[in-house]
Amino acid sequence: MKKILITDKTMSGLTAELSFREKTEIAKQLDKLGVDVIELPQIRSDKADVLLVKNIVSVVKKTAVSIPAGFTKEAVECAASCIKDAYSPVLAVALPMSPAGMEYMCSLKPDKMLAKIEELVSYASELCEKVEFTALDATRAEKEFLCKAIDTAVNAGASSVTLCDDAGVMDDDDFSVFINDVFEASEKISDVSVNVDVSDAISMSTACIAAAVKNGVSGIKTTVGDHGYADIESIASFVKVKGEKLGISISVKDATLKNVCDAIKTLVYQDRSKESPYKGVIRSDDEAELHKNDDFATVSQAVTKIGYELSAEDSSKVYDEFIKVTQTREVIGTKELEAIIASVAMQVPSTYRLVSYVINAGNVITATANLCIEKEGKKLNGVYVGDGPIDAAFLAIEQVVGHHFELDDFQIQSVTEGREAMGQALVKLRSDSGKLYSGSGISTDVIGASIKAYLNALNKIAFEENR
Repeated sequence: MKKILITDKTMSGLTAELSFREKTEIAKQLDKLGVDVIELPQIRSDKADVLLVKNIVSVVKKTAVSIPAGFTKEAVECAASCIKDAYSPVLAVALPMSPAGMEYMCSLKPDKMLAKIEELVSYASELCEKVEFTALDATRAEKEFLCKAIDTAVNAGASSVTLCDDAGVMDDDDFSVFINDVFEASEKISDVSVNVDVSDAISMSTACIAAAVKNGVSGIKTTVGDHGYADIESIASFVKVKGEKLGISISVKDATLKNVCDAIKTLVYQDRSKESPYKGVIRSDDEAELHKNDDFATVSQAVTKIGYELSAEDSSKVYDEFIKVTQTREVIGTKELEAIIASVAMQVPSTYRLVSYVINAGNVITATANLCIEKEGKKLNGVYVGDGPIDAAFLAIEQVVGHHFELDDFQIQSVTEGREAMGQALVKLRSDSGKLYSGSGISTDVIGASIKAYLNALNKIAFEENR
């Protein structure tokens, strides 16, 4: 039974404005699904994109991670540095093969393009064991040049080749002929694994992929949902029905396929409010579970696992508080651990202090928040409309601060019982550097507790930035 490798390119095709946390969650879901390779988008912002890639690499435990290497040696080096710690890193040198693509995307003639392929693939292979050469728009390339490009890439160190039908104008018969022609004309293509990436412009991607597999292709690229390319659920259905007859299989777990795809679609296609940036805050399924007798190293590992980077001093404070809490309970979960971190780690002077707040909300009016916040002795006012009282309050704080920080998580829980119960809020903000800061607030008013928690986290960010 021949195994067909599945490269999922959902993340490389994302157009929705997803948060750092949501993108990471999609990668974790794909890892859970059992695809062979997760393809990430090209790094365009040195700071944010690099941080995202490194974070995804740290949470993907069983799946190879591929990333476009860019068009320069500097871009190749940056990409290689970001994925060097991946379970199985792959650098993808993706270049246009059609005459129009070479001219308008790269301003290169065929001979110069061959030289560029050799340069980039050679350098990538020095930095990474696995290098993929992706022939963009291959179906509209001149066959002789395409085969020269493939041979050049393989000679330079490429371990796999991907043939793309970006136009998506071929049916299964056309694509079958195309694949056969390339295999016959290229001298080196049989030395490497071959993938196909087919547009679904005329709803023929699954049929074309089936034709390619029958003609010796060993890998296919898919997406979750409608991204204009082959859908992984359609491919899985094809293999389930025809796999035994064709002697092929895939590693995707059929039992988890629907649940994972539904989870990803919920993240990617959910309706998002244009008024509020706080849509889509999700909980991680990486739950920490600490026990009474766990040592300092175990607690520190759990803190790192849920996303915090603490100093040695703060780590000691968290562990000391953990010891106190476990005097009355045997097991500490993620929520309790995060509450400990928020309450004892990195306690700093208050740059921002809450003076007063007025919230108007109801089932027949739009929620508004009017906050007065003191900074360095000066009182600042923020008034904002939101989807609810807490959303409006957070937006009003942002108006005062003049900056938006990504809300990574938000929790409210009761800490006492009865009608006058105290509510504790936990807010996790991600700074522009990507570091997590948590703040907690306690009040009989959950809105007040939430505002205090946000300001507590915000003060930690301000302290770090001003230090």
